[in-house]
Amino acid sequence: MMTYHDFTEKYAHVVEEFMAIDSLDRSKDFLLQKGDILLQENASSYLLLASLEDEMNGFHEKMKLVARQSQIVSNIAELAKSLQRHPGNVIVPFFQRMEDKQLYAGFMEGVNQFIKRIEVRAVQKKAEIEEERAREVLEKGADAEDAVDISEIPLDQRLGPGGLDPMEVFESLPESMQEAFESRQKEKLEEALRSMTVDEAEYHMKRCVDSGLWNA
Repeated sequence: MMTYHDFTEKYAHVVEEFMAIDSLDRSKDFLLQKGDILLQENASSYLLLASLEDEMNGFHEKMKLVARQSQIVSNIAELAKSLQRHPGNVIVPFFQRMEDKQLYAGFMEGVNQFIKRIEVRAVQKKAEIEEERAREVLEKGADAEDAVDISEIPLDQRLGPGGLDPMEVFESLPESMQEAFESRQKEKLEEALRSMTVDEAEYHMKRCVDSGLWNA
């Protein structure tokens, strides 16, 4: 079986083309032409990861289309399994079912549920990335005796890359995060982040990045 790396090297352009098709009729035609590629497990993985990456990068509408295309492939695979037939042989039957309004509505309900799971996972993944960045910063942090009192630096010179004042941001952080920064103990920061909701953690970490309290 082809590895995922080899699959993407050879067929990524095919999956990318399928991801951009908004018409069901064109999707059917493309699957009939490239089903040997698109109905592989590696293609399903590619579509899933692409939808997650799009949502994390703020391309919400693009993510919704990729999610639908992903569910087309998944539903064809499930239909083939239930009928005990090769996936390539149920492409036409699947799209014939989509002509039934009730069956199409059920399919789109599944797509919307998948989209919601992608949205939740994207937020979680971004928080995990920010937490890892914070951990790396703490590990690479300067020794306490080398620390600079930023209050002595003029405001226009201490603003971070996002235009925020690190002093103001630090003072706005929850006490647990302030203590973590002051102690330079990554365990404390991790504990502080875990005690918050994902939205709260993401909000505070983004402000820290924009103020330069840690590097993105």
